[in-house]
Amino acid sequence: MTRKEGMIYKASAGRWADFQWTEWEIRTVKDMEERILQTKKGRVFYWQSENWNTGADTIFFLHGLTADHSMFEGQIPAFKEDYNLLTWDTPAHGKSRPFEAFDFGDTSDYIKNILDTCAVCKVIFVGQSLGGFLAQSFMKRYPDYVKAFVSIDSTPYGFKYYSKSDIWILKQVEWMAYLCPFQWMKKAMAKQVSVTQKSYDNMMQMLSPYNKKELCHLMGIGYAGFLEDNCEMIIPCPVLLILGENDKTGKVVQYNQMWTRQTGYPLKIISGAAHNVNVDKPGEVNACIRDFLEQIQDRQPTAIRH
Repeated sequence: MTRKEGMIYKASAGRWADFQWTEWEIRTVKDMEERILQTKKGRVFYWQSENWNTGADTIFFLHGLTADHSMFEGQIPAFKEDYNLLTWDTPAHGKSRPFEAFDFGDTSDYIKNILDTCAVCKVIFVGQSLGGFLAQSFMKRYPDYVKAFVSIDSTPYGFKYYSKSDIWILKQVEWMAYLCPFQWMKKAMAKQVSVTQKSYDNMMQMLSPYNKKELCHLMGIGYAGFLEDNCEMIIPCPVLLILGENDKTGKVVQYNQMWTRQTGYPLKIISGAAHNVNVDKPGEVNACIRDFLEQIQDRQPTAIRH
């Protein structure tokens, strides 16, 4: 995204268009340095913690579909003293727009590029919803890079979890969403993923930069990308599953119950929270993550390449 005195360059149109700046567009992440990964398809914005410690482990926070990095504002302060932190706006999301195409394989390569730039050879992924898909997609391609994985209201890779009707519904998301009145749809989405007012407001803010066509298309290609990339896989690291008790997004609750039964991965259920559980109940989620990471702390070597 190229800026020029209150205007934005629309790559698809090849022209400068009027653009009204919002609080979302100019917000910064406290204690994090904004960086840009330039790709052939567009610019990817990511944030790196200021006090980078070459002897510490690195956590990469990956947000959900149609969201952005701001959903982890409740996690950054809790982990910045003990860990190196990375987060981003996934391609085609937030500030990483406009973007030519959204592809899970390319996205894995972008993550690897960021890790290599920061000299990280072992990373801890904390992925919410789509972010959990992207973490698994990365592990499918670069298993040796991952030290641990925390899934927050995401669902597993593997064909056995998804019925034919599940797959059919996911393929219809874009056109079905387009049938809904736009303002009603955004409010319904924010209400569905939240319990607290703070979480609702955060989701509305994250949805604010999209127009209807862009938002519906983003939902469509997000699920389509997962279906195309899905495979049977064994996750090559310790895993923690976190789930909001009041998650009403699709069959996320059922999928997580199946996931823990099939694999034995621990499942922590947070009461009074929905799909964006880390925004609804940041303190409880942070405690679960910290306890999990402390348990695995001595299992693998340091996370920084020297």
